[in-house]
Amino acid sequence: METGRWEHFPHQADIGVRGVGASKSEAFKQAALALTAVILDPQELASKEVVEIACEAPDDELLLVDWLNALVYQMATRRLLFGRFEVHLDGRRLRAKAWGEPIDVARHQPAVEIKGATLTSLWVGQEAGGAWIAQCVVDV
Repeated sequence: METGRWEHFPHQADIGVRGVGASKSEAFKQAALALTAVILDPQELASKEVVEIACEAPDDELLLVDWLNALVYQMATRRLLFGRFEVHLDGRRLRAKAWGEPIDVARHQPAVEIKGATLTSLWVGQEAGGAWIAQCVVDV
């Protein structure tokens, strides 16, 4: 059973996305949900199409940025919004599936367009209580 959650945190004109989970994989998944939630409520999206994503980076923080930027790229080039994710981490490698549906501006009424994940407030780590955090600021 998953116990993760996502949240946003303020950052001047941009917005921070944070994923919290019992595992690093779950924190990355929750960060992806927080990314989508900048645009609209992820629960409003149907799982009509699936996209597979693979990333590799020298550390967890850069892997998070690569993961979120891969999602931004897929949203922009495929004109999709994602509301469900499956994330697998193997060291510094990420394999994931993202499910979503084509953007329908009239129905979805996207709040903003995300330009990309940044290195600002970037952190991936485990809190004293054991929860994993994966966070950064996204440029909107």
